[in-house]
Amino acid sequence: MEGKELECPNSSSEKRYFPESLDSSDGDEEGVLACEDLELNPFDGLPYSSRYYKLLKEREDLPIWKEKYSFMENLLQNQIVIVSGDAKSGKSSQVPQWCAEYCLSIHYQHGGVICTQVHKQTVVQLALRVADEMDVNIGHEVGYVIPFENCCTSETILRYCTDDMLQREMMSNPFLGSYGVIILDDIHERSIATDVLLGLLKDVLLARPELKLIINSSPHLISKLNSYYGNVPLIEVKNKHTVEVVYLSEAQKDSFEPILRLIFEIHHSGEKGDIVVFLACEQDIERTYEIVCQEGSNLNPDLGELVVFPLYPKEKCTSFKPIDETEKRCQVYQRRVVLTTSSGESLIWSNSVKFLIDVGMERRKVYNPRIRADSLVMQPISQSQAEIRKQILGSSSSGKLFRLYTEEFASKDMRPLKPAEMQEANLTSMVLFMKRIDIAGLGHCDFMNRPAPESLMQALEDLDYLAALDNDGNLSEFGIIMSEFPLDPQLSKSILASCEFDCVDEMLTIAAMVTAPNCFSYLPHGAEEAALTCWKTFLHPEGDHFTLINIYKAYQDTTLNSTSEHCVEKWCHDYFLSCSALRMADVIRAELLEIIKRIELPYAEPAFGSKENTLNIKKALLSGYFMQIARDVDGSGNYLMLTHKQVAQLHPLSSYSLTKKMPEWVLFHKFSISENNYIRITSEISPELFVQLAPQYYFSNLPPSESKDILQHVMDHLSPISTMKKEQKMCDKCPETTEQRCMIQ
Repeated sequence: MEGKELECPNSSSEKRYFPESLDSSDGDEEGVLACEDLELNPFDGLPYSSRYYKLLKEREDLPIWKEKYSFMENLLQNQIVIVSGDAKSGKSSQVPQWCAEYCLSIHYQHGGVICTQVHKQTVVQLALRVADEMDVNIGHEVGYVIPFENCCTSETILRYCTDDMLQREMMSNPFLGSYGVIILDDIHERSIATDVLLGLLKDVLLARPELKLIINSSPHLISKLNSYYGNVPLIEVKNKHTVEVVYLSEAQKDSFEPILRLIFEIHHSGEKGDIVVFLACEQDIERTYEIVCQEGSNLNPDLGELVVFPLYPKEKCTSFKPIDETEKRCQVYQRRVVLTTSSGESLIWSNSVKFLIDVGMERRKVYNPRIRADSLVMQPISQSQAEIRKQILGSSSSGKLFRLYTEEFASKDMRPLKPAEMQEANLTSMVLFMKRIDIAGLGHCDFMNRPAPESLMQALEDLDYLAALDNDGNLSEFGIIMSEFPLDPQLSKSILASCEFDCVDEMLTIAAMVTAPNCFSYLPHGAEEAALTCWKTFLHPEGDHFTLINIYKAYQDTTLNSTSEHCVEKWCHDYFLSCSALRMADVIRAELLEIIKRIELPYAEPAFGSKENTLNIKKALLSGYFMQIARDVDGSGNYLMLTHKQVAQLHPLSSYSLTKKMPEWVLFHKFSISENNYIRITSEISPELFVQLAPQYYFSNLPPSESKDILQHVMDHLSPISTMKKEQKMCDKCPETTEQRCMIQ
């Protein structure tokens, strides 16, 4: 890049200004020479700050740095490069910067750089860190895109994004012409979106020979990637670990007591360093958090403060900063205890972590296409996950890993690799995307792991029921519009139906609230009664969907009438509501409204509270969720699913549970087969409304049951005119056989 003319931004640059001592406006020749001697940042044309050089020294100490020359050589000469390295090797932060340098050297003639991550928390943290290291503005030269948040401009050189956002970008830009280098990171997570991108990019690379693809992976997946992509260059990053690993000598039934004992033993030992605990599920996080906080308050203050951080999947990541040595001398020592699950494996970045406790188990969601429900299954983590957790201690000068399982368990019961999400999840959204992308001729995807045929057939059948497919199995006009919404297809269908039933405003609020994290705060022991009293003020007699509208409207009113953000946070705290979840719902709703306006769908004025509006909301919900109906079979709250023989109960926080009113028929938003078998977010519906709105061929495919007989009886008593209208409406949609409807293109 030597000799290249660099254009400096104009004086209105947002970045930073020349120091007054370097201002040459007074004609001082020495000042001019001093300015010219400064090294300029080629990405924005401004002098590097002193912080840049400080961070550069830290970057040069990363294990990946030794491979920079080799990587750049392979990048110039090859279209695909695989980078294999452990966690904390620096590949996620340094490789994208080197790719940005490559794009700069060819004057961005093929576009900029985009780097995908699985977790949105990682996206934001990496973008902030890399912008700092490159000495540029976040949101300008370096930016990020996560669901419902875009922090980029048209001039952004390096973008970090979640894998599902790059996948969605392919709907409008199938060949990703804005990018010269695409980096797929976190491959070992095996998310659906990453696996889809791995397959689709094979075709994109053939169509665009100038495009470069970089694949960052943990070492465990390298052999599988080599057989998938062929013989491509591999950059291996070596990272020395000094970790002491302690296994259990014999298996224990309950790992909860050993976890608590270890936490307090470490704290009493006086050894400095933070603790990370990997638990099986969120319920274990809550239980451990409560006990450690309670017991920690009784500890000897001379040992220092024990601060507990529960790290949940959907919450913002805290990138823990090591305490400075000078701070330690003048402040009370704090030991941080981070409680997390498998989802936290790539979210913890801190050199201050010296102890790690791993239970070796996780609760996974496994989708059963036959009953259209998730099962929460407790099972061992994989050997690759165990190794990734160990690497969290890799950058420590020394670390201790306590594995609460035996070596025999690790070798015999743990699978080598983490299973691909595509083989365990509901594929309806993925199939809708693949049908949409097929319009651009990229629909035939070579997956690394083929999804189960039964799951694919169920997804196609559901899309057919939702009127997203035409008689040839391609996307209908309805399906194309549904794919525009970054939502579950059933929720998208309900929004489209709300346009017909004049309740778009209310349906957007429901969609935002069920998509955002849970708005009800976690309750510490002893606060349950006070919280329930507060929550009851929002209850709506028609059900939980309507209660969510009440909560959102109350939050909106508070926001409009408050003088500061602190007042809104206090209101949320007083009512035991999550302020961050409600803020997210607000952002989601705004984006959904933008989509409605962009594709020019009708938008009626809000009329929440009227009988007609209540009925219309239920009609819109039923239009998307007719496959999620349950009936109270004995009058005591035992709900039998319409599509299968699973029995469930209403969630304890349902408005019906709190008011002790058990409706006979309910529409529900979520159901998972677990210890409690709860159906969540429920609203009462009538069988008459169901038979009017559910597709006839869906009803005819339902298994025999007492509930189906009741619905058939209701249908038989409908007026002949309404029945005729329904049959006529369904006639064009209903092909001769299920096989024709579900034919895989």
